Amino acid sequence: MLTLGTLVVIFPFLWMVATSFKLPQDLYSLRLIPATATLGNYAEIFEKAPFFSWIGNTVLLALITVTTVLVFDTMVGYVLAKFSFVGKSVIFLLIISTLMVPTEMLIIPWYLIATELGWSDTYWGVLFPGIITAFGIFLMRQFMEGLPSELLDAARIDGLNEWRIMARIAVPLVKPAIAALTILTFISNWNQFTWPLIVLQSEERFTLPVGILYFSSELKDSSSWILIMTGATVSILPLIALFLVFQKQIIRGIALSGMK
Repeated sequence: MLTLGTLVVIFPFLWMVATSFKLPQDLYSLRLIPATATLGNYAEIFEKAPFFSWIGNTVLLALITVTTVLVFDTMVGYVLAKFSFVGKSVIFLLIISTLMVPTEMLIIPWYLIATELGWSDTYWGVLFPGIITAFGIFLMRQFMEGLPSELLDAARIDGLNEWRIMARIAVPLVKPAIAALTILTFISNWNQFTWPLIVLQSEERFTLPVGILYFSSELKDSSSWILIMTGATVSILPLIALFLVFQKQIIRGIALSGMK
């Protein structure tokens, strides 16, 4: 049953990849191996639209977001796990409760903030909602709680300040969590669509998902679906490669966050 389910799920993906190599007259053929394969579709999409620019924008925004999430979420997770202060549980509960708020409800406040501060149609406008995440704080806090407090106390006795304790002792011990958070955050930002679609207006600033939508809306000829499938294939291949390289960390991060 699992095998049959896998075939049902994977067939549309395989058909998308196969279509990207087809000639226009073979568009509606369900053959996974085209009768006449061509790489011309890939050359054509890069000629008709600034795909290199969109890919660069997406990579840049994803890397910046990953960096800020790792820095801020690790610090907050460390504080919530290893410090005692009044209201800590309430603060953590409030942070976790934001996970229950649908993103769609936040778009209007985000848009008002971006417009008021002049961040509309800027990279910063895309970035600011995701520079720190409740999921990342939750994940890092759960891992940090598993660290032995005696080890941190010994470092304090040796004269290390809290910044050095976190950087030199705590962070190296939670590398699996950091790896999982890095990969999941990158994938999430690579696929981000709704907010960049709303906040960005300039074609040269589009991310890849928004660019593909814009590209597909501009196509009018009979080969449009083939080019759309080619663009979609270009957008998904980096994630496939990322998953193949880091699949253990991805699965472990999903499993651990789910169990916690």
